[in-house]
Amino acid sequence: MQRFLPRLCALLTAAVVSVFSVQAQEDTTKPTSLDPKLIEWEKAQVPKEYTIADVKITGVKHLDTSIISSITNILPGDKFVHPGADIFAKAIANLWRQKFFSYVQIYVTRVEGDKVWVEVNVQERPRLGNFKFVGISKTDAEELTTRASLAKQTIITENTRRSITEIVTKYYTEKAYRNVKVTIDEFTDSSFVNSNQMVITVDKGKKVRINEIAFFGNESVDGLRLKKQMKGTKEMSKATLKADNEESPYGQKKKYSFSQYTKDWGFLSLTKTKRLLDPWFRFKLFSGAKFDAKKYEEDKEKVLDYYNSLGYRDAQIVGDTQYTTPKGNLNIDLKVEEGRKYYFGNIAWKGNSKFSDSLLNVILGINKGDVYNISILNKRLGKEASQDGGGDISGYYMDDGYLFFRAEPVETAVYNDTIDYEIRITEGPQARIKNVTIAGNEKTKDYVIRRELRTIPGELFSRTDLIRSQRELANLQFFNQETIDPGVVPNAEDGTVDINWKLEEKSSDQLELSAGWGGGIGLTGTLGVTFNNFSIRNIWKKSSWDPLPTGDGQKLSLRVQSNGRAFRSYNFSFTEPWLGGKKRNSLTIGVNSSKFSNAFDPFTGTIDRARSDTNYLKTTGLSLALGKQLKWPDDYFSLVYTMSFTQYKLRNYPIFDQDFRNGTSNNFSMKIALQRSSVFDPIFPRSGSNFMASVQFTPPYSLFNKNISKTNDKYKNPEYHKWRFNAEWYVPIGKPMGADKNRQFVLKMAAKYGFMGRYNKDLDYSPFERFQVGDAGLTNNFGLLGYDIIAHRGYPVYQNSDPTINPDQQSASQFFTIFNKYTLEMRFPLVTNPSSTIYALSFFEAANGWYNYKDYNPFRLRRSVGVGMRFFLPMFGLLGFDYGVGLDRITPGQSGLKGASRFTFMLGFEPD
Repeated sequence: MQRFLPRLCALLTAAVVSVFSVQAQEDTTKPTSLDPKLIEWEKAQVPKEYTIADVKITGVKHLDTSIISSITNILPGDKFVHPGADIFAKAIANLWRQKFFSYVQIYVTRVEGDKVWVEVNVQERPRLGNFKFVGISKTDAEELTTRASLAKQTIITENTRRSITEIVTKYYTEKAYRNVKVTIDEFTDSSFVNSNQMVITVDKGKKVRINEIAFFGNESVDGLRLKKQMKGTKEMSKATLKADNEESPYGQKKKYSFSQYTKDWGFLSLTKTKRLLDPWFRFKLFSGAKFDAKKYEEDKEKVLDYYNSLGYRDAQIVGDTQYTTPKGNLNIDLKVEEGRKYYFGNIAWKGNSKFSDSLLNVILGINKGDVYNISILNKRLGKEASQDGGGDISGYYMDDGYLFFRAEPVETAVYNDTIDYEIRITEGPQARIKNVTIAGNEKTKDYVIRRELRTIPGELFSRTDLIRSQRELANLQFFNQETIDPGVVPNAEDGTVDINWKLEEKSSDQLELSAGWGGGIGLTGTLGVTFNNFSIRNIWKKSSWDPLPTGDGQKLSLRVQSNGRAFRSYNFSFTEPWLGGKKRNSLTIGVNSSKFSNAFDPFTGTIDRARSDTNYLKTTGLSLALGKQLKWPDDYFSLVYTMSFTQYKLRNYPIFDQDFRNGTSNNFSMKIALQRSSVFDPIFPRSGSNFMASVQFTPPYSLFNKNISKTNDKYKNPEYHKWRFNAEWYVPIGKPMGADKNRQFVLKMAAKYGFMGRYNKDLDYSPFERFQVGDAGLTNNFGLLGYDIIAHRGYPVYQNSDPTINPDQQSASQFFTIFNKYTLEMRFPLVTNPSSTIYALSFFEAANGWYNYKDYNPFRLRRSVGVGMRFFLPMFGLLGFDYGVGLDRITPGQSGLKGASRFTFMLGFEPD
């Protein structure tokens, strides 16, 4: 009887259920009406077709009920079979999929014959109202808001809360906070309908730094060298003399003695040195060494790669333990198994018919007995990209058309510590270029691009020609060099190759604009425009002005400058880079006119219009230059011939000499310049070099007029010969960084020399075409005389009150006839994209100028160091800011750098 009563109660409870419901959750509330028809509906076993008489939506407070009805797809008049078709389960699934609701139920509330009444009961999820982060900085809060995609009036779900927690935790874990705690509190937000205010409290905890990295089992490779491979995982201290007392799972930690450190670091083991360095080793020097799990895994691979480069191809990391110190920092213990050190044995070639074994061995550069390094072998074969991008076996074959060339190194024998290889070569047929297409050039004409290409249909494929074509297109400055894609498509069926150039045009025109008004001076300002992709042949076609005729690759420059009545200047130049259209022969025409007036009245202290018309220097110049690309010694060379004429008219303006205040001076000269440029990108060169040697000379007038030294004819027809030599090298330092592999340190080394000569020793050196050394190299009033303005950061242009440029020249030192300059500059790109290029630099410079050869001393140079920034904006060109310290301007006993340092601003590239 006692067992029967519980069962009876259970049956009675089931019998009073009045509504059958299809539920989304187990914990639901059902109607309790004892309707026999509903009980019959629930127990029905024979399928029967029913029609929905009505659908009632309950529980909705903010959403439109018609939207819910359309989501459920249950409408009055719909027919279904029961039991059988489970339309209610599908409706519930549709509602859950919208993520609008936290509770969903569908009831059958009434049954009459073949008609049923349905109720859909839902509970809406709250929406996000105001939210804020607590415990973190405003900057971090803004960043996390973006990363978590938090926006007001979005639905709050469990996934929302979980995502916030995960994103915040990951964000701070990357910043070395490994004990992050995130608490999310929600409150009703009355500012919005059906919304919750969210308060996200973040407890970052203590930042975890790497206290020590210890290696075990490294018998052949020193632990310090292994640590250097871990670029993204650093210790807090640069060196730790004393190991922590904690016992490692791999045994006692290796303790370094001072003699070991001096050996590893190259220090001398002298008593005095030890006394100085002991305190440095005793204390840890914090370096912000945070732990990044992703970089840590990458660094472990770098350690193994380093082992492989030393011949230990079987090296493994068999143990990896991380544990915290009592101070909460992290110790990392790595146990390695080095294995045996291997060496290259015999290397045999198979399948090569184009090049002999002996030549391939020379190109490969690996000899029997060399330390085994599979990475070096693959790079020499061309299977892996090398930093210099050439000099491999694959390159030699591909430069002769063997595009389908393959080389597979196969181990043929491993005995003791030696590995023999057989290089199996598949040369394939020589591929000829079939089709060359160009896409993306919206302004630039196809022929302008094709004349720069060395990939010509019908020619044998050449990797060198492909790379050179890419370089030439980049040097045009019409296209984004980062996205120039040759699109090589081999056609193995017919032994040809298609090259589909994909280009992205960028703005290359430049604008210079400034304006102002000065009392007594009038309007001052500059307006300059440079069109680097101009089309002069379409200048009369109205349809081509959009806004200007462009696309033929010509350069047009116009510049107007005014300083009221004191100065005005007009400049015009035009360049055709391919004169005739068949060869790279350039033509440049330049015209300029300027007037420099002494309009200042020293008696009244004002600008006098009358004086500006009676005290002035007018110049009118014309130049014509013809350049030709050479084929020998190589086609990086070019020869440029320039003929220039400048006329100077003086009126009460003794710029040369008090005896020559009025008159006319004519400066006619010829210039021949031999140049070589292998620079890939002129804005931020990463490799290559520039060389220029030139001579500029006038006719030797003194040979025809013996009395020229006794008259002012020496000013009317000046004579001179001027020699210049410039050299620049760009050397990449280290490995490229960043996702696009464009961030890399680049060392620039430069040397510049110049000197001026004279035909007649009885004549002084020409007052024209001299050298001015100092400041940023910007053109000044001495540029009117054809001076070469040589920048020297950290030093001003010479003034009598500041003899630090050259103490030996206390007079006329602005008019140098000799100069030397040397530059070392370390550059690093910060931004490289079509809209802007920004890079930082540090520099060391040494330069000086001399008035005559008697005082010339190439070892007496004025030195400076400093830092700077460069900004290249397509519309404005190159802008530069430098802070230089003149080392030779620092006087003994001087405190600080006052008077020895200066900021300089530069506009455009430094002139040659």
